[in-house]
Amino acid sequence: MIQPALGSMQHEPDAGAAPAIAGIGMDLLRVDRVERAYARHGERFVQRILGAEELLKFHARRRRDPVRGLRFLATRFAAKEAFSKAIGLGMRQPMSWPRMQTLNAPSGKPVVVLSEPLRGWCEARFGAVHVSLTDESDLVAAYVVVESLR
Repeated sequence: MIQPALGSMQHEPDAGAAPAIAGIGMDLLRVDRVERAYARHGERFVQRILGAEELLKFHARRRRDPVRGLRFLATRFAAKEAFSKAIGLGMRQPMSWPRMQTLNAPSGKPVVVLSEPLRGWCEARFGAVHVSLTDESDLVAAYVVVESLR
């Protein structure tokens, strides 16, 4: 379950104010690229990329189905790339791979969850963050829209 204390970037809509887009990011990634990195670096690669909650999900999925585990890792990698583009930082501080997680609401909807210091940096500059993920056997894609503050 995702709780606001974890840094979810979902805010309640403000009645009467239309959201404005502050940034858009998109990433398309071949799964075999992630597979090669994982084969070369193993768990060290995974721990460098994923946040704590994502790590738990990755290991559970990988135990059930190694291919599904790799697609999970690839979608999260793509989401982090798309997010870093949407906020205009790239991979510069305070952005780092594990500080941005894509988790799922109870409905299954993917949500962005940030940890400090990235969380505070983003809350001072942006409103809600929306993320969408998709995967096929050989490709994954992530799309992120960041709203401006109201």
